[in-house]
Amino acid sequence: MDISVVIPLYNEDESLPELTSWIAKVMAAHGFSYEILFVDDGSTDTSWAVIERLKEEFIAVKGIKFRRNYGKSAALNVAFEAAVGDVIITMDADLQDSPDEIPELYRRLKEERLDIISGWKKKRYDPITKTIPTKLFNAATRKMSGIQLNDFNCGLKAYRHEVVKTIEVYGEMHRYIPVIAKWAGFKKIGEQVVEHRARKYGVTKFGLSRFVNGFLDLLSIFFVGKFGKRPMHFFGSMGVLSFLLGTFIAIWMISVKLYHISQAIPYRDITEQPLFYIAMVAIILGSQLFLTGFVAELVTRNAPERNNYLIEKELR
Repeated sequence: MDISVVIPLYNEDESLPELTSWIAKVMAAHGFSYEILFVDDGSTDTSWAVIERLKEEFIAVKGIKFRRNYGKSAALNVAFEAAVGDVIITMDADLQDSPDEIPELYRRLKEERLDIISGWKKKRYDPITKTIPTKLFNAATRKMSGIQLNDFNCGLKAYRHEVVKTIEVYGEMHRYIPVIAKWAGFKKIGEQVVEHRARKYGVTKFGLSRFVNGFLDLLSIFFVGKFGKRPMHFFGSMGVLSFLLGTFIAIWMISVKLYHISQAIPYRDITEQPLFYIAMVAIILGSQLFLTGFVAELVTRNAPERNNYLIEKELR
């Protein structure tokens, strides 16, 4: 099969018939073999009933229905497991992503041998409350990941089959899939300017909580990707530095006191100086960080996936 179109949705019953017909028209015009995989993320409207009706009309339609709302990342992860196409296209269900972009995404992915192509909505129709946080996230993600994409959170993306079968998406990680893929070894990441259409039906699902959750997930991805298999390198180094700093301060204060005593110079007791307590906190914190790294290393060494590595090719 050429293409799997993955569409996570939540309360989008009005847009689904038009979107499905549009996708079918594009696929027929280019002779693609395809499937449309809807994932209903616990919708409270008639979205699932619409999907059931579309299944009777379009043989390519498939559906997965969550019992409750789990979020877009969960929907994508389940869909990635079920998708069978050589190329997987993800897009939103609200008609703000254009199916007309699919042929070019497919062509570039195949001809340029890319792992991922991420859409870039250069001209957006979203409210300023959504565009400003998006720009901040994109800038922070570029800085931390080294991936030069302008729009990490664009729902319209194209993936090679091997990519979606390798990565795991959870939490709010869907906006950082290129970063997850890079840490997994898929570094051929491209970008394509795509059309962003004004919302025709329904309301946006964007909320302020996504701003906080997205930032925390970015830190999580960065830490796990860099230190997931060697936590002692992070906690241990931080702990040793803190311990040595506290020890140096304590020794310096003791040396100063001994010098004052030898020279009969008036002095303050060490315990009366705030710097003494800063030194003690640094020593204690350093010890705790080192022990945290040690425990994390033991957990990692006993994890069943500790020696799971992605092998691209093998000759025997």
